[in-house]
Parts: sequence; C-alpha cells; structure tokens
Amino acid sequence: MFITFEGIDRSGKTTQARLLAEALGDEAVLVREPGGTPAAERIRELVKDPAVEMTPLAETLLFESARAELVSAVIRPALKAGRTVVCDRYVDSTAAYQGGARGLGIETIEQLSYEFAGDPVPDLTILLELNPGAAAGRPGETDRFEQEGESLQRAVAAAYEALAERHPDRYVRIDARRPVDEVHRELVALVRERRSGTHG
Repeated sequence: MFITFEGIDRSGKTTQARLLAEALGDEAVLVREPGGTPAAERIRELVKDPAVEMTPLAETLLFESARAELVSAVIRPALKAGRTVVCDRYVDSTAAYQGGARGLGIETIEQLSYEFAGDPVPDLTILLELNPGAAAGRPGETDRFEQEGESLQRAVAAAYEALAERHPDRYVRIDARRPVDEVHRELVALVRERRSGTHG
C-alpha cells in the first residue's frame, strides 16, 4: 500500500507520517519529499534554501529529479516487496505548489509525473487541512516557501481543494486543528479499514 501525506506548510504532515509508520511497524517504509536518497537530500537543501531564487519551472524540475531518485531507489522496490510506503509529500505537493500556486497547471504536473515519469500513484492520500493563519503560528523550520507568507499558503490550500475534488477515490480530508494524538488515532483506523478492503 502506498500512502501519501499532503497539506500546507506546518499542517502536521511530518509528525503524522512518522507516527503512522511507527504504528504500522517493520513492514512500513517512511520517506519524505524531496529527500530519501543522498542525491535527493542535496536537492532538498537547494530548493528550500531561502537565499536561492529560482523560477517555478526550475523548482518543478528539481522536485521531479529528486522524486525520480526516490521512486527508483526506495519507493518502487518497497512496494514490489509488499511493504507499505508512507510518504511525507509526493506528486500532489508539486501539483499544488508549482502547478496551482505558481501557475504551471495541476494537470501539467500530473502528466509529467505520472504519464511521463511513470511514478506510482498513491493508494491513499491524506490531506491534513488547516487554516493558513493557524498554521503560521505553529513551530517549524522556515524555508524559502514559508518566507513567501500566507498568500502562497492560501493559494496552495486552494490547489489542494482542486486536487481533492479531482481524485476523490484516493483523497481523504482530515481536520488537522485537533490534537496530534486524536488525528493519529483516526489515521490508524482509516488505514486499517482501507487495508481490510471494507471502505467504500
């Protein structure tokens, strides 16, 4: 099973992805985007550096490059071995940030990732929903994207709305305003239900 976490910055994706992977035990593989391989981690440092300016297309191609490494080296082999992959951000993040908020087009990003690159499509995408104003008050690292402020996060949130409507079969919206443990319990129950084949 391939599970991805999406949402605006500071919505709790990294925490919830880690907790879910821990709850699933040794069969789970936890990865993050961009990152997960030596090359992808170097790309992460570059693309998040507040001192670096780049065009939306350059951002997109860097994210796609990092993803190509992660899919080839970690995600695809793990799925082939029957393990559950839990990914903190994936194609939908690029679709939301560069496709929606930056104006390159959600469909364009999906075509690049799924049709051209052949990246695996998630079985379940968890969208942690949180108001950008509330998210800004949470602790976390400040990177190049967060420095752009609430206006970018609102544009990203709108793009995620479009993505959730575009992919209702794999998207599940979760209220991320609640305590961490409450959200975690709901997610564990959700994943167990999906894996048992009783959803829908």
